[in-house]
Amino acid sequence: MIQGILAIMWKEYKETFAKRGMRSAIPLLVLPIVVLGIFLPWQMGKDWLISPVTMLMWAWLPAFVVISIVADSFAGERERHTLETLLASRLSDRAILFGKIGYAIIYSWGITLVGMVVALLTVNLLYGNGGLLWYSTDTLLIGTTLSLLVATLVTTGGCLISLRASTVRQAQQTISMLFMVPWFALMFGAQLIPADWTAGVSAVFSTMSFTSILALAEVLLAIVDAGLIAVTMARFKRAKLAID
Repeated sequence: MIQGILAIMWKEYKETFAKRGMRSAIPLLVLPIVVLGIFLPWQMGKDWLISPVTMLMWAWLPAFVVISIVADSFAGERERHTLETLLASRLSDRAILFGKIGYAIIYSWGITLVGMVVALLTVNLLYGNGGLLWYSTDTLLIGTTLSLLVATLVTTGGCLISLRASTVRQAQQTISMLFMVPWFALMFGAQLIPADWTAGVSAVFSTMSFTSILALAEVLLAIVDAGLIAVTMARFKRAKLAID
């Protein structure tokens, strides 16, 4: 099955970059690395290496960029009329599914890892003053783990939507909407919560550091990711997809 997964991942890479060339590489690869690796570290300076904002940006931006790739995973095959050929191959269901999911996760998380290295170089060149600056342990460990978990969340959830979407555009719109809903819910929903509830929640979290809160969020994300992977595996029905 490993060879099948790698074959699907190579196929996804060729369709994403090799066939489209630099036209797709700039918005999908170059731009997020420039933002994460140069622009934001240049703006924040040394704080980029220790700020909690860094961990959130590592998780959010690459996951947002990967939406177009994951939306294309099955809906794109359906639009290009290549889904039937893929399903008729000797590759197992798990190889097809995990190959597409694995490629999107590696792509998204890879942007974070490359952006981390470029950002470290940027901060040292601009603000190092001859010394060597490095990420704090919390930023490095929690930030990279959070990015991986969010990438898995968006990828598996996106593949689940792409499995049933008739077009790539429909899949992109649905994934983007679901991706943005939690952010808007946090911003506007908090205003509707009774004041005594808000005070109680604040009292609980006031005893925790922001790093501890993110660590707790990672545990919850890992549980959600595991559930989404299980649901996606259950919904991936080769025979039904061939008929659709």
